[in-house]
Amino acid sequence: MAKLLISGGKRLNGEVKVQGSKNSTLPILAATILCEDESVLFNCPKLTDVDATIRILRYLGCKASRSDSTLVVDTTDMTRSDIPHDLMREMRSSIIFLGVIIARCGKAKMSLPGGCELGPRPIDLHLSALRQMGIEINEEHGELECVAPSGIKPSKIALSFPSVGATENIMLTAVKANGTTIITNAAKEPEITDLADFLNSCGARISGAGESTIIIEGVQKLSGCSHSIIPDRIVAATLMSAAAITSSKITLDGVILSHLGAITPVFENCGCELSFKEGKLTLDAPYRLRSPKLIRTMPYPGFPTDAQAPVMAMTCKASGLTVFVENIFESRYKHVDELNRLGANIKVEGKIALVDGVRHLSGAKVRALDLRGAAALIVAGLSSQGHTEILGVRYLERGYDDFEVVLQSLGADIKKI
Repeated sequence: MAKLLISGGKRLNGEVKVQGSKNSTLPILAATILCEDESVLFNCPKLTDVDATIRILRYLGCKASRSDSTLVVDTTDMTRSDIPHDLMREMRSSIIFLGVIIARCGKAKMSLPGGCELGPRPIDLHLSALRQMGIEINEEHGELECVAPSGIKPSKIALSFPSVGATENIMLTAVKANGTTIITNAAKEPEITDLADFLNSCGARISGAGESTIIIEGVQKLSGCSHSIIPDRIVAATLMSAAAITSSKITLDGVILSHLGAITPVFENCGCELSFKEGKLTLDAPYRLRSPKLIRTMPYPGFPTDAQAPVMAMTCKASGLTVFVENIFESRYKHVDELNRLGANIKVEGKIALVDGVRHLSGAKVRALDLRGAAALIVAGLSSQGHTEILGVRYLERGYDDFEVVLQSLGADIKKI
């Protein structure tokens, strides 16, 4: 079992390229099923979640090959419409295959998905929307059996919450419906827009992605295309947190600044100087950070829940009290006890976490319990006195591509063993 060893207290310096977005790559990989053709995807990160998605594609009869950050997927010869339990349990986002398999095969069978345990993350919105589109769904013994006896019907679907996964599943199901589907209260995340851009390049007719109302005009056929995945805004926020807590200056190449609209003000409030030029974001941190006072996680364009943990780690050494309000997921504070092991002063009450900044953190043996918590422990470990040993590295590898190598290139003393 792998673990990370960090010798903290070293400033970071240099420039790194931000990896492709995990949360874009996974639904776009699923979307290739709709093309019945070959697609080429650039800027795909090497992640265990991407590997799990590729295993599902291959099980279904598709072909996939990788060369560095380029993935070539050929879904021409897809033969199956089911996904076995062991593949579905590897990650929560595997539910994204439900809509595309139904759209291609008229039926689908799979178990309920797995992944990081973040508390209730119901797929009720997905299933309710699919039923509105004429899909019959039978739920028994943790399995879903779906069939579209009369094909996929266009519908007007109003989401009670702007769920990213549900918005994606509806889009993927509706692109081949016989008519126009309208989603209201849709998720606005950049990953939604990236998925729509890919589908439109394949011949879909989707408008409004990135806004609260998305319109999908069904088409009969999609063809494969070449597409470059957007940069990962959460990885960017994590690297910014690592630089800020270590009083460093780094440059991130390949950033889309508009995607960080709710993130950059937090760092400016902490006293960091930010400059952006030609796709490169430079962060210059002060000797000691100020508290950003209040951070509320919200659906995009609000502050992202996925950035909460690494930014919280950064505020552990900021002067003053920082209040976090987690509005998206329950059980999203699992990293708090481990940060406190490093000397942080954090108290949690329900969805609120109070971080009273300390001057020093001390290295210790800690364990990551989920993906973003793993990133938070690395951020804290980089600034801790002495040595930090982090277990649970498998969670980190779900969303960060060779993260220790990236940090080493910036001067961090970190290694995986």
